[in-house]
Amino acid sequence: MKKLLLLLVLALPFGAAAAPAGWLNIQQLGAKPDGKTKCTEVIKTAIAQAEKNGGGTIYFPAGEYLTGAIALKSNITLHLEAGAVLKFSDNFDDYLPFVKMRWEGTVMNSFSPLFYAYEQENITIEGRGKIDGNGQNWWKEMFRIMIEIRDSGDVKSLNKYQKMWEEQNQGLQTSDYYARTMKLRFFRPPLFQTYECKNVRIEGVTIVNSPFWTVNPAFCDNVTVTGVTINNPPSPNTDGINPTSCRNVHISDCHISVGDDCITIKSGRDADGRKWNRPCENITITNCTMLSGHGGVVIGSEMSGSVRKVTISNCVFDGTDRGIRLKASRGRGGVVEEIRVSNIVMKNIKREAFVFNLFYDKNQPEEPVSERTPTFRNIHISNVTGSEVKQACLVLGINEMPVENLTFNNINIDADLGFEMNTARNIELHNVEVSTKLGAPFKAIDVEGLVLGNVKARTPLAQTPIVDLRNVKNAYIYNCSPLAATDIFARISGENTERVVMKYNNFVNVQKPLEKGYGVKDTDVVVE
Repeated sequence: MKKLLLLLVLALPFGAAAAPAGWLNIQQLGAKPDGKTKCTEVIKTAIAQAEKNGGGTIYFPAGEYLTGAIALKSNITLHLEAGAVLKFSDNFDDYLPFVKMRWEGTVMNSFSPLFYAYEQENITIEGRGKIDGNGQNWWKEMFRIMIEIRDSGDVKSLNKYQKMWEEQNQGLQTSDYYARTMKLRFFRPPLFQTYECKNVRIEGVTIVNSPFWTVNPAFCDNVTVTGVTINNPPSPNTDGINPTSCRNVHISDCHISVGDDCITIKSGRDADGRKWNRPCENITITNCTMLSGHGGVVIGSEMSGSVRKVTISNCVFDGTDRGIRLKASRGRGGVVEEIRVSNIVMKNIKREAFVFNLFYDKNQPEEPVSERTPTFRNIHISNVTGSEVKQACLVLGINEMPVENLTFNNINIDADLGFEMNTARNIELHNVEVSTKLGAPFKAIDVEGLVLGNVKARTPLAQTPIVDLRNVKNAYIYNCSPLAATDIFARISGENTERVVMKYNNFVNVQKPLEKGYGVKDTDVVVE
């Protein structure tokens, strides 16, 4: 009889039976799961009670809970049961008062993130439930203000939130590049931002309709995001996971489809980012799938505090605009370095599979090297398969700081356009096959220190070289054996071309191994 009673109790949901020790059932505390009655105060009371107890778990049984901003505290877990939906209010007043937070790389006072914590530790959100950011009103208001600025040059009449922002951010300095954005004075909150926190974990939940960036820890140490699904519809700046100036970040087993970048690593914008000087470092991203998004994994453009020691592995990008993307511009400063990418499958990439772009702001003039100069270096990519790709790779360095020490190994990509490398140093490609529909599979312009080993195209184009070098110095092309009939293997041109060596190649299937273009002297190229 006792065993039967025990089994009956265990079979009951927590909403009807006592929750485990240390758990607080939100329904038993008075929250109504009807999706209409705000539960903000009940959740606040539950967190306060758990905090008083030294920590605990706030339990959300199946049902829909409407809430405003939630302030997370140390040693507290929010557990969302399967069938539980935590839906956030679309009333902007529910995200007041303003809090200190980082918005697109600038520290300011603005709306509270939907989940927010300041200088807390041991914070967890877990379960198989859903979090709905209900971001449509936020998107509409931003578009309304943007149209007003577009049509009149500035905001005609400030709403109360814009006035609050001006009052609480006097003296905030931003770059000229940011001037148009700052005219908004209305900055949508990220769905989740822990600020200066330790030991943060999000596991298992599904997140939809974020007002802005979705998971955005700032200045945090030891962050884990695992088994999370993020689905945002086509919407403005609704990135998936964006750690900014964080250390020891672990992102794994996530499924992401959003209105902007899927995963982005950041460290602050321009002078404000350099002021804090907090890099984003020790980052691992593995076993994730990325669908809709401007980029699969992106570093920048807010990288003024630097980004280093990042590994990206065992991921699938299917339908993103780009695969791996690094972006910055003059004036940003910061160093991106020590990056490893491996075991990646890409399909239906609408633009570049890989892009390293130091011209994100195209209008910045050349300037002397200083703290304002961004740097990309020591980046290594291997074991990648790509199909239905617009362009395999685009490298755009700046004259005062070329992209440096970039390697590709064991790459196989079918693309409309191939590799194009501009203004770079010490670039190596080994065992790379790129089949293109237009142009040379491998193009290098103003590159010093180039090694091409066993590069090839499965379907060479008529009268189009496999390798097109222009103004390249210290290049070594070796161990290349085109298996398909090839009209031209290498075309080399440019008055600044020097010391190009082609050696140990098998050109049996090649009609013309080398075609010299304008400006190239006989002594500039050696073929053995």
